[in-house]
Amino acid sequence: MAKPLFISEEERTDGFTHVVLILSGSVASIKAPLIVSELLTYDKVKVEVVATNASLTFFSVADIENAGARVWKDEDEWLSTYKIGDPILHIELRRWADIVLVAPCSANTLSKIAHGLCDNLATSLLRALAPTTPTYLFPAMNTLMYEHPLTNEHLRVVKEVIGYTVIGPIGKTLACGDVGLGAMTEWKDIVQLVADQFSLVRINRRTSTT
Repeated sequence: MAKPLFISEEERTDGFTHVVLILSGSVASIKAPLIVSELLTYDKVKVEVVATNASLTFFSVADIENAGARVWKDEDEWLSTYKIGDPILHIELRRWADIVLVAPCSANTLSKIAHGLCDNLATSLLRALAPTTPTYLFPAMNTLMYEHPLTNEHLRVVKEVIGYTVIGPIGKTLACGDVGLGAMTEWKDIVQLVADQFSLVRINRRTSTT
């Protein structure tokens, strides 16, 4: 069943923080339902998820939907019924977003961003973003991929030319069995970054009676 058209002005709610979570083809995308669920424990937060085709291997769309967010895929971008004047999904999502998290950011997606590619919904959204939209990349890849000289150059472009903030990766035992730098920043720390930046308050926060 096709999703209804996403129109920013109809989806934004005054006083809310609007978070776009982009997932790319790293096993760390398995953490997406946890990130969404935790973000939605805060008051006045909305989350929309953009998933690359490769990321869909690692999580259940139903888990994210059950947590309270929609998952947008490449197939949702250009529908067969599209006509000139219809809303364009990657433009509407960038208008909607108060903050964008690329968590995880795979080596492939990092390279695409650094080179300005727009070959899927995620990279089209990123290319269309206003420079004033806070955008955070959380790299996640094999240690040797992270240490590859091209990765260093891609990170330089992303930080110095585009102006995104890069956090991580961290060192641990990776999904492939290697031990080293390359794992995505802990998912709770990603959520805390958003909470701190927008001074979010948890829903139904208990107060002490003593």
